[in-house]
Amino acid sequence: MNAKITIVIPHYNGIDILRDCLESLYKNTFSGFETMLIDNGSTDGSQEFVRQNFKQVKLIENSENRGYAGACNQGLQMAESPYVLLLNNDTVMPENFLQEMTLAIESDQKIAMVQPKIISIQDKTMFDYSGGAGGEIDIFGYPYARGRIFDDVEKDDKQYDDMQTDVFWTSGCALLIRKSVVNEIGLLDEDFFAHQEEIDLNWRALLAGYKNVVTTKTYIYHYSGYTLRSVNAYKMYLNHRNNLIMMLKNYSTGRLAVLFPFRLALEMITVFADLLLWDRKRYGAVLKALGYILSHPLFILRKRRQVQKLRKIKDTEIVKNMYPGSIVLDHFIRKKTPLQCVNKYRTKSPVKT
Repeated sequence: MNAKITIVIPHYNGIDILRDCLESLYKNTFSGFETMLIDNGSTDGSQEFVRQNFKQVKLIENSENRGYAGACNQGLQMAESPYVLLLNNDTVMPENFLQEMTLAIESDQKIAMVQPKIISIQDKTMFDYSGGAGGEIDIFGYPYARGRIFDDVEKDDKQYDDMQTDVFWTSGCALLIRKSVVNEIGLLDEDFFAHQEEIDLNWRALLAGYKNVVTTKTYIYHYSGYTLRSVNAYKMYLNHRNNLIMMLKNYSTGRLAVLFPFRLALEMITVFADLLLWDRKRYGAVLKALGYILSHPLFILRKRRQVQKLRKIKDTEIVKNMYPGSIVLDHFIRKKTPLQCVNKYRTKSPVKT
């Protein structure tokens, strides 16, 4: 019997977290899946651990660290099942996880990707930083989530359970994707290496006429920031650089001409605020990211042309799925919470995926 889902787990060191993930995975009531572990050159004996303890797992051993995007792309290319689950190695799931994720994606042929609620494993009353109850974005390209804006994370009081299920992006922490959509819109952008490549992929799916959803009928626990801590300067650099590239790739020319100058202004405000008010960790990362953008115009232009060929939906429709303002200003100046921001343009729905 062919598997309905291929589960792709990128991995680099961390036997303990991997054990927890795989043990919970094989307790699921849904059994129609196969598992690929893409090992990015672990040095802690993870490969032998998998061979000895999880013989049902297909182990792919890379000689170097190809990053999240590279490892996921290996699995996406090798998978022959109709659905692929991109799953972080630092997650733990309930027994209904795969069943509910499958029901969600099969409810509508236009659904490209699905995520569950993502809960912090360190505090199971709180949303996790890496996706909360579904990914959102503002018109200036800043991503946030239902339940989290920047470092402000909410408690899960089921406040998003009755929200419309459409979201802008689904978290790569636990992302179920339709393989036929990958064949149409392409793989994750490996030049991102890590961080925000799944948002870029979700944006391309929207441009191609699909939709992305969250199901609140299941959840996953996540060790947020286990692989690369949020205060890490390299992570800050990747987040700013990749986000700017994503905006340049996916927006129409007219929309970009209007919004990108404002985005650059917000980046410079970040630089000055970090120098004057904060702990001076982020300004160098932002300047380095801006330097990359300025020094790679042809490289980014080639990426943009490839993405724009996929376009079936105009930006007038795409922006309806975005926060109609700046979450930076609304959160830090007007003190709006994640729930207040989501309520500004999302509606309650009696029908849940």
